[in-house]
Amino acid sequence: MKFRPCIDLHDGKVVQIVGGSLRDDLPGALETNFTSEHSPAEYAALYRQNNLKGGHVISLGAGNQAAAFEALQAWPGGMHYGGGVNPDNAADYLEAGASHVIVTSWVFSGEKLDFDKLSALSDKVGRKRLVLDLSCRRRGDHYYVVTNRWQTFTSEIIDSSLLELLSVYCSEFLVHGVDVEGKSQGIEEPLIELLGTHSPLPVTYAGGVSRLEDLDLVKALGQNRVDLTIGSALDIFGGKVRYMDVLKWVQKN
Repeated sequence: MKFRPCIDLHDGKVVQIVGGSLRDDLPGALETNFTSEHSPAEYAALYRQNNLKGGHVISLGAGNQAAAFEALQAWPGGMHYGGGVNPDNAADYLEAGASHVIVTSWVFSGEKLDFDKLSALSDKVGRKRLVLDLSCRRRGDHYYVVTNRWQTFTSEIIDSSLLELLSVYCSEFLVHGVDVEGKSQGIEEPLIELLGTHSPLPVTYAGGVSRLEDLDLVKALGQNRVDLTIGSALDIFGGKVRYMDVLKWVQKN
């Protein structure tokens, strides 16, 4: 298990938001936990200094390209990029320094995965540099992939069959537990167990971390196969979990 850092961008600034609150139809619905005075490049430089590879830069809406490029160029090859990625612009982010690009909504047509689009993107980018974002919300007994800024439920259920099917198109999965994202009130334990048991690829989970001990909990629930991102709970994003304590955990483990 690895700790994967993050840089979330909104209006060109590093932020942390409550999952699912970013909406085009209701701009005032956005719940922001934190807005940083530090630049995206400063965060990337910090992660580079601590050799925390494989984190992600995520653009939350328009107006973030310059900020994203700034972060990626501060650590060439050190982070993934996600947000509006498609075959026409994926190469721009890779050339700017992203090691991988992350995609969700573009590979869907309505509520279903569009395997023609997915195959085209995988061929264009290269499977080894593509990460599929399978961020999800729970409905009944299942976790459904959500798109369009986590507002739209698709018909795709995260299970062993879907993970196996998608593994031929990409090299990793990124999964936000949207119902708990940004709330620092507890992780989605059943989802982490599911990913640890069934994902054939490296997978990073994000959402709900509230304490340092959640690193150990994710390690156990995910059978040491699920990596973890911490956002709003970290003190560098205004939270209570000390970044230096996370680094000590990384060194120990």
